[in-house]
Amino acid sequence: MISITDLSMNFGKKTLFEKSSLTFDPHKKYGLVGANGAGKSTLFRLIVGTEKPSDGSISIPRGLKLGVLNQDHFSFENERVIDVVLLGRKRLCDAMIEKEEIINSENLDESKGRRLGKLEEIISEEDGYSAESFAEELLSGLGIEKSFFKGPMRSLSGGFKLRVLLAQLLFQKPELLLLDEPTNHLDIFSIRWLEKYLNYEFNGTLIFISHDRNFLNAVASHIVDIDYEELRIYPGNYEKFLVAKNLAEDQKNKEIRNYEKKSAELKAFVERFRAKATKARQAQSRVKQLEKMDVPEVKRSSRISPKFIFEQERPSGKSVITLKNITKKFSDNEVLKNVSFEIGRGEKIAIIGPNGIGKSTLLKIILGKITNDSGSSEWGYETHISYFAQDHNEDLNGKISAYEWLHACSPREKIATIRGLLGRVLLTGDEANKQLSSLSGGESARLLFAKIMLEKSNVLVLDEPTNHMDLEGVEALANALQKFEGTVLLVSHYRHLVSSIATRIIELTSYGVRDSPGTYENYLEKFGDDFLSNDTSESLSINKSIKVDGTKDKLKFDKRRKLRKEITKLKKEASRYEGLVEKTENRISEIEKKF
Repeated sequence: MISITDLSMNFGKKTLFEKSSLTFDPHKKYGLVGANGAGKSTLFRLIVGTEKPSDGSISIPRGLKLGVLNQDHFSFENERVIDVVLLGRKRLCDAMIEKEEIINSENLDESKGRRLGKLEEIISEEDGYSAESFAEELLSGLGIEKSFFKGPMRSLSGGFKLRVLLAQLLFQKPELLLLDEPTNHLDIFSIRWLEKYLNYEFNGTLIFISHDRNFLNAVASHIVDIDYEELRIYPGNYEKFLVAKNLAEDQKNKEIRNYEKKSAELKAFVERFRAKATKARQAQSRVKQLEKMDVPEVKRSSRISPKFIFEQERPSGKSVITLKNITKKFSDNEVLKNVSFEIGRGEKIAIIGPNGIGKSTLLKIILGKITNDSGSSEWGYETHISYFAQDHNEDLNGKISAYEWLHACSPREKIATIRGLLGRVLLTGDEANKQLSSLSGGESARLLFAKIMLEKSNVLVLDEPTNHMDLEGVEALANALQKFEGTVLLVSHYRHLVSSIATRIIELTSYGVRDSPGTYENYLEKFGDDFLSNDTSESLSINKSIKVDGTKDKLKFDKRRKLRKEITKLKKEASRYEGLVEKTENRISEIEKKF
């Protein structure tokens, strides 16, 4: 489908990739990975055609339906949410609008009747009669409440507006779909829905960039790796890619070691016997062997992992924090109601739940950054807290460099210590002297972790710490948090991180708090994948009885709910068809009377 031939891309002296050739086959799903700045987004722009390569070519079949996420949600502020999704198929939308105009027009003639028939053909070809139910299905899967479907886009937050644009893109059903970090604005449950949709519903070719290890494993049939200044395809998901790449690197390192060993032996022989007449011919032969030896190409990997180490100055008391009946409203929206739990020393808590349920709000309440309406929170003895905010601008502001900012956090600390910490988070040399406003998202995140390492607190409160970090950074963070002896309170949509460190899951739901001791895997075994249903009050009540006490048969419940959804969908479609047929027949009858 897409052929890349001898592709090279340079920015000044920096080479992203050079003389790379590969082919993207139809119906395959390619996960694009590489370090921050390796060239993933650049490759997307090259495929779309908004940027030109330094050399080489990209061949795309003419007329291929290409889908790229629209980031400009401001242009739809006054449009209904459902209509924004339907705009994903412009041909269908235009036909439906024109059809409505003809039907409602007063002067109907033969030419308009023929045009009406043509429009019906277009609507049928575009699956127009099931379009709205399909659009609603996409919106629901991406976590948007039904109450917003008929309302304007301006009623949604920025993150949810981007979900609508993602639904618009999926509604389009492109032959080639390009997704750049599609999970960034999704919660855990919407991510799982998107995985299933891309695996079982989407039939085109998919190329996607993601730093979500679980998402890569669940969706990718192939991995495209940007490293060593080249593009290379590996079959299989991310785990299989890691095995294959490590094997290839081991083999390359072995070749280099063999070369170095052999060349050292030849050079030693030449140096030892060059002056001896009896060995001169042999020494000369060794020189020729050295000249003929193929020198293995040595390129530096663009992947470098930060070295996070979290230590506590001293441990806290046994009880870290106690929450009793925390309630918080914003206008008429009650985001938290009677939230109660206690956290003990050394626990690693993951707080999960859909976007908008109040996870970040809860963290800010217990940190004293916003006030709760009722209830209480009390920190335990000798608790010292470090906080990683989801919005980096909360901490990183001012016209100073990264080095100056970190040094100001602890003015008495030695310069060598500050420089050492910056080096650990990959901010060395010129990077350490960058202004805060010039730092990338990944650099900002790593700088905040340098501050946390400096503070040596015994409680870490982390709100979506992986949003801007590459796979190597996330892995380093997971390892460091595993080894940390203090207490961790984490909000994250990144399942690999939650799976790696959580010893207890606290889920915020619309009907209260669900507290599950154990790992994220234990939680899934007990409560299942698709437990957060907003379809009906009946499903919520069933959900509670099955999930909370864990005594009912989950498989039977899932089967019943799936059948119930299918019946509801069929009833909606039948009703829509009946109304349309009746309306069309009445209109045809009116037209016939005029002739």
